Amino acid sequence: RWPGYCSPSDAVRFEDVPNGLAALEKVPAAGWGQWIAFCAFMELYAAKQDKADPPGLLSGADEGFGRVEYGRLGFWRGDRSKDLESKKKGLNSELANGRLAMMAIIGMFFQDGLTGSAWGDWANYTDSPLRAFEGELGVQAPLGYWDPLGFSKDGDAEVFYRRRCTEIKNGRVAMIAAIGYIVPEYFRWPGYCSPSDAVRFEDV
Repeated sequence: RWPGYCSPSDAVRFEDVPNGLAALEKVPAAGWGQWIAFCAFMELYAAKQDKADPPGLLSGADEGFGRVEYGRLGFWRGDRSKDLESKKKGLNSELANGRLAMMAIIGMFFQDGLTGSAWGDWANYTDSPLRAFEGELGVQAPLGYWDPLGFSKDGDAEVFYRRRCTEIKNGRVAMIAAIGYIVPEYFRWPGYCSPSDAVRFEDV
């Protein structure tokens, strides 16, 4: 953490500001206002995406001193890659990593909100209604009781029992159906499927 105060007037030190969502309650409103103003300044003026530029090339407003562009790694007036193939590879890597990071931060927000830490143990989420079913048939590692759509969030044991029975029956049908797709690729019964219509198994 930085030494000193985040807000001297409110006696809030940097070391007093926790990591994650809990920081929302610690940082004073004036601090959030400064943060929002800075982001708006960069987005609208100092590091904006001009419609005439390719995606990812940020530039600042031209105030008579020449256009300001940001080079590789976001350095102000930094060098830009001249190798088009290398630039394309770098931007594709940035897009792929950016997509992964967007998914990761949402997951970290979610876990932080429920357990108190982005790395928190799910055992700390004591308010979960799903705990009623953690010892039931079908709860398996590594996901444990997996109900992403929250069908069982009401904790109704009778409804849970009906859905578990339905899942088992549908799963059995699905496994037979999958075998029905795979086996005909390697084996066909001899003879006719429909003698009256002269349809052989090998024709199906």
